[in-house]
Amino acid sequence: MFANKEGDHVPQTTFHTRQGDSWVDITSDELFTNKTVIVFSLPGAFTPTCSSSHLPRYNELADVFRQHGVDSILCISVNDTFVMNAWQADQAAEHITFIPDGNGDFTRGMNMLAEKSDIGFGPRSWRYSMLVRNGVIEKMFVEPDQPGDPFEVSDADTMLHYLAPECRVQESMSLFTKPGCPFCSKAKQMLIERGIRYEEIILGQDATTVSLRAITGRITVPQVFIGGHHIGGSDDLERYLANA
Repeated sequence: MFANKEGDHVPQTTFHTRQGDSWVDITSDELFTNKTVIVFSLPGAFTPTCSSSHLPRYNELADVFRQHGVDSILCISVNDTFVMNAWQADQAAEHITFIPDGNGDFTRGMNMLAEKSDIGFGPRSWRYSMLVRNGVIEKMFVEPDQPGDPFEVSDADTMLHYLAPECRVQESMSLFTKPGCPFCSKAKQMLIERGIRYEEIILGQDATTVSLRAITGRITVPQVFIGGHHIGGSDDLERYLANA
């Protein structure tokens, strides 16, 4: 059974990181002292749930967390620094600090080390999240101790609801665009002026016209999606924003 350590100090650990061509050691004190920090820990870099759900949503909501007093968001995994650096680059998770707990010292100190030898992983971190203020663990969300890799309570939205229960998060927004398209520029400018964050999917780089046609039934850009709903092009977006 994985213990809840609310009220305890985080373990005192030195993390060995690679920054550029240099080894840089970072201590727990440097990460947590006089700071409000969110930690989410997971079984491994590049693994399915970690890459598709756990990490991206924390990165997406990073600005919202900062508006509510969070200084940094740490992703900790029992992986070496080269793996963690490669995963950060692959995920383009610029708002998250990736911390390699290669020897599992921090995870062991949290009593969250899980044996994953049955799938060839060896000792890894159990999935959990926590809010830490000045090195003291205020709140933990620990996944239930059951077979497999449960992902029910350590997600970013659960943490945000705890931290700011009245907060209403902007729905996720994505735009299909292509370089040189004036209507795409118009749509993006409308969102920028309103302070609305969006993800841009660039044809020829992130997707193809085949993808665009398969998803939207159209071949023109931009095509805008909000909260899972297809809004349409730039004129449709303008009407949507006017009525919002």
